[in-house]
Amino acid sequence: MRDYAKETEARVNFIREKMSEAHVSGLVFGNSGGKDSALVGILCAKACENLLAVAMPCNSRRNYGEDLDDAKRLANAFRIEMITVDLTETRNKIISAMGVELSDAAKANIAPRLRMTTLYSIAQTRNALVVGTGNRSENYMGYFTKWGDGAYDINPIADLTATEVFEFLRYLKAPESIINKAPSAGLFEGQTDEREMGVTYKAIDEFITTGETDPASKAIIERYHRVSEHKRRMPAKFND
Repeated sequence: MRDYAKETEARVNFIREKMSEAHVSGLVFGNSGGKDSALVGILCAKACENLLAVAMPCNSRRNYGEDLDDAKRLANAFRIEMITVDLTETRNKIISAMGVELSDAAKANIAPRLRMTTLYSIAQTRNALVVGTGNRSENYMGYFTKWGDGAYDINPIADLTATEVFEFLRYLKAPESIINKAPSAGLFEGQTDEREMGVTYKAIDEFITTGETDPASKAIIERYHRVSEHKRRMPAKFND
């Protein structure tokens, strides 16, 4: 297990250094009510007083229920300023304006891209950086939306597996409701990360850290990593 006292200090210093380099005076992050955003929020609160958490419910009932409740619990527990931006109407208008039938996956990815637009608009107004909330396990699987939650200025937890995020939250005494809930992007009703991917974070983290896991999980993990490679690279340019 990592030394989370030292990890906290190092990550807080990282955030402050990047703020200084960018000549900004604040930070903005998406407060989803989940584990990753909770960890990011706590670290940012330790690094910067001018911090804004933005809850952005969109379409899914869970966004307006337990996720929003947990987002508020985090903000209250760590004295983080928070606002809520309801994106459902904007999402529905975009879908209506398309004039073409979108796939379910395309519809689901509208919400993360609207959230990215929201965060960057607020951050630019506040002279702030957008702080990313993706962990190492999600990145390896490509389990994020390109130009959605995959877009940010800095990310203080990108090297942590999902298991380590859980341990870190325990150390920092995050709200139990956040620690104990099933990971979910909340993109559609009944969605959980592990059910959608067909593999557990335990298996993913085992594979990332040791190179081994059960054969069925390994096949899924390798396929996800292979087909999502384009998400981890900058766009190809002629003569690169």
